[in-house]
Amino acid sequence: MKLYIAEKPSLGRAIAAALPKPHKNHKTHIEVSNGDMVSWCIGHILEQVEPDAYDEKYKKWQLEHLPIIPEEWQLKPKYKTRSQLAALRKLVKQASSIVHAGDPDREGQLLVDEVISYLKVPATKRDGMQRLLISDLNLPAVKRALNQLQSNKAFMPLSISALARSRADWLYGMNMTRAYTIQGKKAGYQGVLSVGRVQTPILGLVVRRDLEIEHFVSKPFYEVLAHLQTEQTEQTEQNEGFRAKWQPSEACLPHMDEEGRVINKRLAENVVGRISNQPAFVSDINAKQKKQNAPLPYNLSALQIDAAKAFGLNAKMVLDVCQGLYERHKVITYPRSDCRYLPKEQFSQAKSITNMLAGTSFDFAEHAKNADTSIKSHAWNDSKVSAHHAIIPTEKNPQNCQFSKAEQQVYQLIVRQYLAQFYPAHLYLQTKVTVNIANGLFTANAKQIEQQGWKQLFKSARSSLTTKPGEDELSNQTLPKLVKGQTLHCSHGELLEKNTQPPAHFTDATLLAAMTGIARFVTDKDIKKILKDTDGLGTEATRAGIIELLFKRGFLVRNGKKIQATETGRGLIKALPEQATKPDMTAQWEASLNDMSEQKVSYLNFMQPLTQTINQLIEFASANIPQGLQGLTAPGKPAYKKRRRSKKSA
Repeated sequence: MKLYIAEKPSLGRAIAAALPKPHKNHKTHIEVSNGDMVSWCIGHILEQVEPDAYDEKYKKWQLEHLPIIPEEWQLKPKYKTRSQLAALRKLVKQASSIVHAGDPDREGQLLVDEVISYLKVPATKRDGMQRLLISDLNLPAVKRALNQLQSNKAFMPLSISALARSRADWLYGMNMTRAYTIQGKKAGYQGVLSVGRVQTPILGLVVRRDLEIEHFVSKPFYEVLAHLQTEQTEQTEQNEGFRAKWQPSEACLPHMDEEGRVINKRLAENVVGRISNQPAFVSDINAKQKKQNAPLPYNLSALQIDAAKAFGLNAKMVLDVCQGLYERHKVITYPRSDCRYLPKEQFSQAKSITNMLAGTSFDFAEHAKNADTSIKSHAWNDSKVSAHHAIIPTEKNPQNCQFSKAEQQVYQLIVRQYLAQFYPAHLYLQTKVTVNIANGLFTANAKQIEQQGWKQLFKSARSSLTTKPGEDELSNQTLPKLVKGQTLHCSHGELLEKNTQPPAHFTDATLLAAMTGIARFVTDKDIKKILKDTDGLGTEATRAGIIELLFKRGFLVRNGKKIQATETGRGLIKALPEQATKPDMTAQWEASLNDMSEQKVSYLNFMQPLTQTINQLIEFASANIPQGLQGLTAPGKPAYKKRRRSKKSA
């Protein structure tokens, strides 16, 4: 008997639907006509034991017990899913072979592997295990996956990496939380001070941004624009005008800030006076044709960021919506993906998917009709795809799905990103003109679109997703036909007085972007070099939960779209050593975990330095009392007020 073990019941039912009928449906498994069985976990059905399972003395939180580092790690069945584990125990014993059908990611790999290990499945049976990778729950896709089984051994590095991540989180979070909760009580704070390997550096980012904004002092700076006109000729019935921006020379450096902005108003005013009503000469024209390829299909983080920008949906909501689109409606592929590429084999389905989309009544139908499925964008790249691929629409028609508003919004984002792969590149001519006026240099830029290409899909009111930061009216103005050496006339100079702006508060979109591109916030240059383009804190599946956890624990609060730290959040960051509040250390750990999944780093090479670091952090905590938490009340615990005695009690 062959036993398929899925990650959850919905996936188990999808697998069974592709196997021989008739079926016998049981509470814990499905029996198919050839005698094979399909069963499932219900998420993680095992969990790390509490510290007191290793030693009774750990029930009491005491500094002298820390750090707690198990010699032999133990798991225990989750209470609510014990019956499912018992069913799996019986089925595993009966099975002659096992197919691992966890979700196609790191956690999905560990989730089933740890059950197999916990149930002490014999080595011979473990060695013969196969791996089934399903990213689309529709019947044709499941049947294709069943014909492409692989050896489960090939995926063990993913499992080891997920195991290391799980243990690292337990070691760091449990020890640091106990240490700072104990020390917090000494300062008068009565709540639990939760510290996490990923959550605390994220909180640190928000706290530092808030403080930077509070301490920001706005300073004026000055720009000069030259208003230029061409001379009237036989070919032009009237003068044509445009504006060019002053480019200060090296001689102006003493009057500029570190960002290269002029801070001396008199200098700028002098330039305005010098260039007004003066001849101008075109000293250089540089025109280049630029090509912009379609943006890659979404991974979860990129989708969460765009959904936050376009519709104000928070990360947790987008994840929940995606799970519904995947499991209930079956209209998108596996959503918890960190990959933005597609396997070449998937390209063969492009025509049927676009034809299906073209036949719907959704807004994107017209774009689907105009899609050219002979175009093969750089998204199809087998070398960039591991266990899972980018999130794309499936072949199932969404026409009769009862979508919520959020489901419709997210689905249309996914569809649009997919259809963009079948449109030509966006082509434009970028022209930069340099003009000399009274020995000063001025530049003007123009962008002339030659082919809209894929950008025609992004013309809606929400199309700010494709606009690059810094694109303004000056860079998008239309320039007259100019030639090098041409004489122009500067009618007048214009002084622009501006003020430096503080950085913006984090929002759902920008905080997620910070988590996925954490190298921007890493201060150590050597660690910056280590981090790859795919760097990030947490995983695609955990980032939304980490952000929400910080809100639940009272460390963060929403103020409109702004995300800000509470006084408790600030007090905790102030109490912790700097390395625990900055992303450098944990970003390096995340990079090592990625390397582990690619067999570049061993489990021991990761865990040994981590335990040494935890020892050092506990020493620091033991020597310092978090005075910044004095007078603060734990979230959810009202400040104590002395009850007034009633007349009756008196």
